[in-house]
Amino acid sequence: MSDKKLKLLRTEEIARGTSAFHLSKPEGFEYESGQTIDLYLIDPPEMDEEGPIRTFSLVSAPYEPELEFATRMRDTAFKRILKNAQPGFELTWDGPYGSFLLHKNAAKPAVFLAGGIGITPFMSLIKSATHNKSAHEIFLFHSNHTPEDAPFQKELAAFTTLNPKFHFIPAMSDMDKTSQVWSGERGFVNKSMIERYVTDLSTPIYYLAGPAGFVTAMRKMLVEAKIDEDNIRFEEFPGY
Repeated sequence: MSDKKLKLLRTEEIARGTSAFHLSKPEGFEYESGQTIDLYLIDPPEMDEEGPIRTFSLVSAPYEPELEFATRMRDTAFKRILKNAQPGFELTWDGPYGSFLLHKNAAKPAVFLAGGIGITPFMSLIKSATHNKSAHEIFLFHSNHTPEDAPFQKELAAFTTLNPKFHFIPAMSDMDKTSQVWSGERGFVNKSMIERYVTDLSTPIYYLAGPAGFVTAMRKMLVEAKIDEDNIRFEEFPGY
């Protein structure tokens, strides 16, 4: 484990029960969009069986001056300590890790299927694709229960104006549990929803991220749609 430390700069609530954490970026720290980082609590005042280490996808992109991650705020010792942390709070880190990276061949579209907080690696990928003026056609389907639960909606909508090749399709599965007005897709992401936006399902590379149940359901849907499993990449968020 590295002895380098990251400082907490600020925290913000980005959806119901979901917070984003902005951290200092160590000199020389290099990573690729879609990668993860391990964060370690230093001498935590309390700990439970889940331990003092968590793996987070970076929301920030490599060109940005800070590091950022986001998480659902469950009632665990790690999350309680994070929730109460003030600017200047320090963590140690290890990484980056992972190969959840945008494919090289820009002739193949990318279809991102995100469940809830599974949006985090895609935020970094979309930022970089936009910043680098990537030629990839990108379709993001983001599934949430209600608009109140959905992180980064404004930012993602803004990227559609910055990047003409980026298509954002948010879908809400529990609109009966909110009084908010919603004009977007309703229900769970399924084959027919994807087909409304993606003309040929056999050509894209598919990226799946979110809770294990979401990732399993999306993989099953794609396999049943005869998508080549070599074109399916996924990251599960265990317990997030």
